[in-house]
Amino acid sequence: MTRPTAPRTIVLLMVDQLAAKWLERAREGIVELPNFDALQAEGATFRNAFSTNPVCSPSRASIATGLANVSHGVTECGYDLDPGVPTFMRGLQEAGWRTGAFGKLHHVTQLEELAPDYTVYGYDVVANTEDLRAGEWIDWVEREHPEHYEAALSTVWMTMSEDLLDYGPEHVDLRARILAAQERFPESTEEAYELPFPAEVSQTAWITDRACAFLAEGGERDLFAHISYVQPHNPFAPPAEFVDRVDVDAIPEPVPAEWAERPIPYFAQERYREPSYANADWRRQRQLYFADLAHLDHELGRVRRTLAEAGRLEAALFLFTSDHGELLHDQGLLGKWERHYDPCIRVPLVVAAPGAVPGPRAELAEHTDIAATVYDWAGVEPPTLPQHTRAGERRLPMLHGRSLLPSVLGAPAGGSAEASARDAVYIQSNNSHVEARPSSWARTVRTERFRFTYYPDGGGEQLFDLLADPDEQRNLAADPAWRSTRDELFARLTELIIAEGFPNTPRELYRIGAW
Repeated sequence: MTRPTAPRTIVLLMVDQLAAKWLERAREGIVELPNFDALQAEGATFRNAFSTNPVCSPSRASIATGLANVSHGVTECGYDLDPGVPTFMRGLQEAGWRTGAFGKLHHVTQLEELAPDYTVYGYDVVANTEDLRAGEWIDWVEREHPEHYEAALSTVWMTMSEDLLDYGPEHVDLRARILAAQERFPESTEEAYELPFPAEVSQTAWITDRACAFLAEGGERDLFAHISYVQPHNPFAPPAEFVDRVDVDAIPEPVPAEWAERPIPYFAQERYREPSYANADWRRQRQLYFADLAHLDHELGRVRRTLAEAGRLEAALFLFTSDHGELLHDQGLLGKWERHYDPCIRVPLVVAAPGAVPGPRAELAEHTDIAATVYDWAGVEPPTLPQHTRAGERRLPMLHGRSLLPSVLGAPAGGSAEASARDAVYIQSNNSHVEARPSSWARTVRTERFRFTYYPDGGGEQLFDLLADPDEQRNLAADPAWRSTRDELFARLTELIIAEGFPNTPRELYRIGAW
């Protein structure tokens, strides 16, 4: 591969809680997304890409490190990523790249600290704002748009952070101000609403502004920009000016709740008394979710124009993905977590690079592949692990993921793309803020044709033939006619669970095999 000469650019543009399904459905007359269309026209679209753990912190740790959950240690939200674990942005930084992060990073638990030091993960420049919304963005609104400050405060929905009680250099009780603002703007406490201020004041636009300034001012340096939006994470809250772009009549009805008809023990929990669409305005919520996509498309266009004006677009590696999906009332469910239906676990992944062969890719991919792809394209050696042997020390490859670059560049059949292809992906969920016991865990193996999920603690099993049943409506796990398939997938899942421990974790490692 011929890599572009300096200055080189890598952009990882992420959104939060976007299922691949909803980006695909948007193109069916629901809302126009011209900038997403342009990106896909230039790059490879991996239609079978998956979150290794469909919740924010674990998936983002896997993206940054190229490691599986057990190796980087972030198995659920509530863990901080150990700064001692190598990240690809630190690898780029050490190779001379200037690195920047803009928006949501979530390598540190949000409730623990409102202003964490993200430079320890390999970033030179950081402009951080997350789900909580308090912090840099809300302070900017107070300074630059005071007329919208109260409305912006009303959108701060994670008020349980103790830092809000003693906020900023003036030690104000920001929680009290937020609650007062929500009394004036009560719609901001709902699951879906229109932002009570203009798009240019939004958290999303603030992220784009800072990312574009970083890219425009890069000079002759090699640049890496991690641009990470909170949208379309719930509450679904797009700027009002994007809502009418959605054709409400084209929005599909939710896929029926398969679990409600023949529930396995996991779905016998009290919280699954009825499908979500039974008591929610699902059409309105979907409308606002798709309006969020229209807003994100607008911001993607701004980033691409900035790259073009800086002379960096055509020679850039541009990766687009989401940390996990959103069920959005399909299967009668909202959110993500351990309900491993397709809209929960399958994420968009588009990779554009010089020489890319545009078009869809059917191969299985996962979040750990992103780090491997970046190392490969940048020509930076990925991290290795030291191993002590009787013959002396050697170095072992550390990454769980594999580079997607051969596939992006259209490697011929029988070439390196085929050789590196996987036959299954492993997806896990662990403790959540709903239930901190194995009864809320899930272990899934996803192949090209099947999805098999095991719920421990007597929770039951799911097996779906996605070729015949893409909407996952017929659980075959207990069907005698599918017993051999179930057994094969259970054995494959067991192998994947075991293999997750290799390569070994780098945390506090001296040498593998040392004494």
